[in-house]
Parts: sequence; structure tokens; C-alpha cells
Amino acid sequence: MATRSLTSRAAASARRGGIPRIPSICTHACGLFPLLRWVVLAWFGGLGVNPQEFLIRSSGIWALALLWATLAVTPLRWLTGQGSLVRQRRKLGLYAFFYTVLHVLAWAVWDRGGAPAAMWTDLWQRDFIGVGALAVLCLVPLAATSTQGWIRRLGRGWKRLHLLIYPAACLSVLHFDWMRAGKNDFLEPRVYAAILALLLGYRVVHRWRRSRPLR
Repeated sequence: MATRSLTSRAAASARRGGIPRIPSICTHACGLFPLLRWVVLAWFGGLGVNPQEFLIRSSGIWALALLWATLAVTPLRWLTGQGSLVRQRRKLGLYAFFYTVLHVLAWAVWDRGGAPAAMWTDLWQRDFIGVGALAVLCLVPLAATSTQGWIRRLGRGWKRLHLLIYPAACLSVLHFDWMRAGKNDFLEPRVYAAILALLLGYRVVHRWRRSRPLR
């Protein structure tokens, strides 16, 4: 009887969300880790000789990494059969947008001195800035419509709108690649590009397999 009682309690806890909290905790840990890391580095003087430059670059890389993590949720759900993983996709996407906003603000304030004219000139004179701006524009409506209310209002249109994550990801990795072109350092951007190709390629293969007629 005691064993049966414990089992029923565990099942009830799982239904109330006790077990699904573990992926959620991991998601928040991943999302908050960069911020906590910066605080620790700043406390111990580990931001280098140019902290502003470090934070501009670091926020951009973490935005990219979390965007890739968002794209990885669906393939992981297909591979594991764990449909509950989809709940983490929106959280990861919002964290990716959060670090994107920090990246843009850091560039605007520290790199361009908060001057609108300087920012506008940068958008047109440096190709990688313009491409990055297009990526941000793709992400804005995704973050703005991430609530349950907007999902209900938009209906099927919500999924079509959120296809913008794909051009956003492609533009983001292009922004990273062109930014590193000035230093002739392409290794890291190309690694991100390869991971993106795998994430998108797996989607294509999975949908092609599902669309084939059964023999």
C-alpha cells in the first residue's frame, strides 16, 4: 500500500508539473548563465582591457547560441519523443532575444556613442551591421507575439509568422561571418553555420520522410 501511495503521489506530481520543472530549470539556467558570468568576470576584473568590446561581442555570441538552442528543440523532440520539450522553445527564444537586445544596446551606446546619426551611418556603411539589423527586425515580431494571447489571436497565422526564425538565423550567422571577415577569422562563424545547416537539414529530411507514401 505504501509503495502504491508513493507511486500515485509521483504521478500526481508529474501531472502538476513537478517533473517538467527540471527541463524548465535547465532552460533558465542556460539563459541566465551568460549574465551571471559577466557579473562574476566584472567582479574579479576578468573582462579584459576593453570591457565594452568584450560585452558587445559576448552578448552577440550568446544571442546566437541561444537562438541555435531554440532551433534545436524541435529536432530533439522528434528524436526523443518528448513532446513536453516544446514548452522550452519559447523560453529559449525569449532569452535569445534578450541577449540580442543587449547586443544592440551595447553597440549603440558603447560603439556608436548613442548618436543616432552615427548608428544610421553604420547601418549603411558596414554591411555586417546592416545584415545584423535585418536579423533583429525578423526577431522583433517573434518576441512580441510569443504570448498565449497572441497565439490565440493569430491562430494559424502565428506559425507562419514564426517561420521568420529561419531568415533571422541565416542573417545572424551571416552577420557573424562578415564581422569576422575584417580579422580574417572565420573558424567560429563557420562552426555556427555548420550547426545551423544540420538543424535545418534535419528538418527537411524529417518532413520528407513523413511525406513519403507508405509501402
